[in-house]
Amino acid sequence: MTFATLGLAPEVQKAVAEQGYENPTAIQSQAIPVILTGQDVLGAAQTGTGKTAAFTLPILTKIIRHASTSVSPARHPIRVLILAPTRELVDQVYDNVATYSKYTGLRSHVVYGGVDLKAQIPALRAGVEVLVATPGRLLDHIGQKNINLSQVEILVLDEADRMLDMGFILDIREIFKLCTNRKQTLLFSATFAPEIVKLSNEFMNNPVKIEVARQNSANESVKQELHPVETGRKRALLAHLIRVHDMGQVIVFCRTKIGAEQVSRELKRAGFNCEAIHGDRDQKARTEALNKFKAGETKVLVATDVAARGLDVTDLPFVVNFELPTNPEDYVHRIGRTGRAGATGIAISLVAPEEDKAYNGIKALLKRDLPLIPVPGFSPGTIQIVDERESSRERFASDRGERGAGRAARGERDRFGRRDSQVRDAHVRDGGMRDSAPAGERMPSRAARDAMDIPAFPSDLPKLPKRGPQIAALFLPKRTAPPQA
Repeated sequence: MTFATLGLAPEVQKAVAEQGYENPTAIQSQAIPVILTGQDVLGAAQTGTGKTAAFTLPILTKIIRHASTSVSPARHPIRVLILAPTRELVDQVYDNVATYSKYTGLRSHVVYGGVDLKAQIPALRAGVEVLVATPGRLLDHIGQKNINLSQVEILVLDEADRMLDMGFILDIREIFKLCTNRKQTLLFSATFAPEIVKLSNEFMNNPVKIEVARQNSANESVKQELHPVETGRKRALLAHLIRVHDMGQVIVFCRTKIGAEQVSRELKRAGFNCEAIHGDRDQKARTEALNKFKAGETKVLVATDVAARGLDVTDLPFVVNFELPTNPEDYVHRIGRTGRAGATGIAISLVAPEEDKAYNGIKALLKRDLPLIPVPGFSPGTIQIVDERESSRERFASDRGERGAGRAARGERDRFGRRDSQVRDAHVRDGGMRDSAPAGERMPSRAARDAMDIPAFPSDLPKLPKRGPQIAALFLPKRTAPPQA
């Protein structure tokens, strides 16, 4: 099957051909003919399958009859309204609309929050046939009477499950009531979750269900690699993997805004060309960061889940989960940023002991085993690197403590002007002995302590952090059998 056989308008086909596409994806080949008939569609498809073009191409074909060269705004009412949950996703959908409507004469515009509302008004008042918007900013414009939805014929909800997760259900209901001339409704989601089915029953008319992938399935063209690592060593392992895999471009996902900012700073200090994108950055900074990344100027983009469903980068080879998401479905959407449109990709996840619950949740969702593969030198069992560092600190603390005790016996101050009690306090803070020797008494040497078999330092005592039951064994040092008598 080719796009030429799907019944698209010649102007739309020309724009598709310019992008180098000849054969539609599974969701496109199934959804386009149904949408052209005017039926409501409830579609479920994993990210990266060409879902946006699946509804954009037939919509443009259907409304091309409304194209006009008139300058009168009255000749350009909003015919199609496309709603999406995030600014990044709205931008992605708008780019598709602008690309494929190039030869149609149809006008399109995009509105979302985070930027000056007044700057969006002139294009709206000039008239547009296709409007792409986030629900909140759309209602802001409606409240100021900048937008009229009374002539909307087609209403599209993209990433509907995400919109419900973000609490947009009341906004969606209000928008539906304002589209009084609505003839067709298209709802696309990652899954047919119960709340999505309930929403379709409320607002759609006998929708045709189209599902091109097993529910909650990960893209099979994405190779998944998971590595166990202690939380404190994740940043070092991340830098190591970027170098070892020679990652030309990679998106690194973090769970929090603070975490994303910290990882970005660390990578910059390590010499990587890196930018962060999260909800605390204003829209201008986020747009600039995305544009630089898409243009290849930035190699590493550290993002929170706010961008997980709104990034569309051609031929993105790598995605890294610096932290596993608490919601297993977000894992599917994160790794779906790579391996798009038939290309292959690699998704790497760094799994700490305390992430055992999230790890098991992802395995249960995907219904498959995801083995944890230790990285030499970074796996949790290789604790000698930390031990050696602690031993050096202990030796330094011990030597300094002995010198301090000797000065105390002579009533002298150290080179920082501190008396014996201050020396002992600093010694404890820096990882030295818990019970310092009284003034005038010499602290036992390291050899003496070893001979007495007294664990003087906290690092000498066996300690294990809290670990998940499923992966705890990977974080325990290997034991060796005692020598035979």
